[in-house]
Amino acid sequence: MSEHIEFEEEEFDSSFNGQTIRRLLSLLKPYTVWVLGFLSTVMLVSGLDSYFTYLSALMVDDAIATGNFAHLIEIVERYAALIVVQAVAVFIFIYLAGILGERIRYDLRKKLFNHLQELSLTYYNRMPVGWIISRVTSDTDRVAELVTWGLLDVTWSTFNILTALFFMWQISWQLTLIVMVIVPIIIVVATLFQRKIIVQYREVRKVNSKITGAYNETITGVRVIKALDREEANLKEFGNLTGEMYRAGYRAAWYSALFLPTVQLISSLAIVSIVAYAGVTVDGSSALSVGGMYAFISYVLFMIWPVQEMARVFAEMQQAVASGERIFSLIDAVPDIVDKPNAYDVEHLRGDIVFDNVHFQYEEGKPILSDFNLHVRQGETIALVGPTGGGKSTIVNLLCRFFEPTGGRIVINGHDYTDLTQHAIQSRIGMVLQTPHLFSGTIRENIRYGRLDASDEEVEAAAELAGAHAFITKLEKGYEEQVGEGGVLLSTGQKQLLSLARAVLAQPDIFIMDEATASVDTLTESLIQHGMDNLMKQSTSFVIAHRLSTIRNATRILVIEDGRIKEMGTHRELLKLGGHYHRLYTQQFRKEVVGQVDDIAALFEEVATVEEPAADEPIAVRSITNGKVQQGELVAAD
Repeated sequence: MSEHIEFEEEEFDSSFNGQTIRRLLSLLKPYTVWVLGFLSTVMLVSGLDSYFTYLSALMVDDAIATGNFAHLIEIVERYAALIVVQAVAVFIFIYLAGILGERIRYDLRKKLFNHLQELSLTYYNRMPVGWIISRVTSDTDRVAELVTWGLLDVTWSTFNILTALFFMWQISWQLTLIVMVIVPIIIVVATLFQRKIIVQYREVRKVNSKITGAYNETITGVRVIKALDREEANLKEFGNLTGEMYRAGYRAAWYSALFLPTVQLISSLAIVSIVAYAGVTVDGSSALSVGGMYAFISYVLFMIWPVQEMARVFAEMQQAVASGERIFSLIDAVPDIVDKPNAYDVEHLRGDIVFDNVHFQYEEGKPILSDFNLHVRQGETIALVGPTGGGKSTIVNLLCRFFEPTGGRIVINGHDYTDLTQHAIQSRIGMVLQTPHLFSGTIRENIRYGRLDASDEEVEAAAELAGAHAFITKLEKGYEEQVGEGGVLLSTGQKQLLSLARAVLAQPDIFIMDEATASVDTLTESLIQHGMDNLMKQSTSFVIAHRLSTIRNATRILVIEDGRIKEMGTHRELLKLGGHYHRLYTQQFRKEVVGQVDDIAALFEEVATVEEPAADEPIAVRSITNGKVQQGELVAAD
């Protein structure tokens, strides 16, 4: 069902896609004035750079060589005034480019975040979390860099080359022709080098993503690693990864070190050609002056950096275009579940719920539910039991409209639920899952997530009803205690109680409990059961449970197998039936009883083998509570 996707492993070897580039540039449309402002200042700075070199030639030829110091002062004053203008222009274009980059990142990430919340669960079933995060973070960074600093670099480099050629033509059109022959060679060489360099840096990023994954697995699985004594083996595997990264980084550094000297060597050929030509024509009318020679050579050297920048930007543009394609593929993803054009809201979902000949399949030809029919009355508690993969979770997922039936319909309070907005349905449903999820923040903030406008008193009242208030008040900061990322600072049972409190605060019309007591101890299970009972009094409830002791009081128990209802009735009715539910319940009960008997037998066996202690020797006192052997504290023997 899932599609295998490599994230951070994709190759950036696609050719230029004109449509993607147009979409990338369209991101700047809301900021047209700012873009024109920073491009204008970039061209001004570039033009002034070239003009300063021309002024230097005038200083030498028209002032210093002729001894005209008044003219020299005039040129220096002009130079100084333009330096101030250039400084202001540099500030403006750096400021505007920086702000534009942040605006583009903000716009893209906000759009992606909003769109991700609209996508259906099927999208998340297909796409790895790492792939999605990469689109929202690193890919948006690359795109923002391209449409701001990349555009700036291209403008600056292009204008630098053009203005340099213009002033060179003013000095000597013959020498300019020589340079114009050599410049394309420099561009080709620079492009070839940049492609080789970028290939190695791609490899570095690929290996870096593997290293990041290894870090993550090592940190999250540190207990397993230590328990299995895997430190040395993990270190060896990690060493292999870092070795790959070192070799790729070394090759990239080698090409980078070789690149600039090669470009400089070719540029030197241009300079030698200029000097040779000037020497041949030294006695002719076209002979270069000292200042002209200096300016011309400066312009040749001046063009090396822009050519290098153009090659770099071209290579990075390939990455940014690839990033843009991935971003747009996410933005263009269409949710599987969409509201009808005439969908409407309702104030509540209190009323009967009907599954009318419902069919559903995740994959073509592999049905999960077939001809599923169920009529649930307002306020009923429906328990769903049965083998794994039988369709229990699918039923509640369909009810929440995370998916829609591929056949048949679901009716809530007389409304075909596809006629309602998704918000109308999902805002009136409360869920507590087997693996509770908390958000970073305080306990109070996590409970209030169920209803954001709830007062502190309502939050605490919900915690009281859910059975969470007692443990919260024992914490150092009470309701202001931080839960940590994902609730890592709390136990599973505590997280489950907070999830239940959150659902209680939401006051849902439909309440869903999906294996919520599967991973908690007996005491916490009783607290959760008490909270559930309080919530079920005001809601129509669906409970999925493997611990059958938690559903004995359900209005109806449904045994779901192969997408169909095999048995249905109350706890007593199904036990009398002697079918699948009876077997499940008796097997669980037998295991619990056997476990308790084994504990008691082990205790008596241990007691029988213990010698009578001395009068002053401490002994361990044990007790048996609810059939469970409890370890007591050491006390002095009397």
